[in-house]
Amino acid sequence: MTPHPFEDPRGRFLVLADEEGRHSLWPSFTEAPAGWRTVFGEDTRDACVEYVETHWTDLRPASPAAGRG
Repeated sequence: MTPHPFEDPRGRFLVLADEEGRHSLWPSFTEAPAGWRTVFGEDTRDACVEYVETHWTDLRPASPAAGRG
């Protein structure tokens, strides 16, 4: 059985981010959705997950997080 493209351990991925700073793992073979930009990759799934875990430490969207002190 073929793995789901978002879970393929042998796949190549990108890390996307939106204007709120949210991150998403994205298969490199498909176009990023509108409003998202590439911030890391193309690389392995593990490398992209590691990037997300080290760079997206505040999971709140940027606009509500900015209003909190």
